[in-house]
Amino acid sequence: MAEIINLRRARKAKARSDAAAEADANRHKFGRSKAERDRSEAAAELAAKRLDGHRLGEPGSDDT
Repeated sequence: MAEIINLRRARKAKARSDAAAEADANRHKFGRSKAERDRSEAAAELAAKRLDGHRLGEPGSDDT
């Protein structure tokens, strides 16, 4: 005899596996690794600090 399966559970399991496959494809297509994200975040912070370090004073204020 054939194994009796619950069609609702089978349908939900198939939907989950399809969603997982689509998510995996999107990760490969659009995603970056954690190291790449950390590296770009650190570079952006460094650039912002350098830019702020070269900032002149407010016009009209005498910081001399």
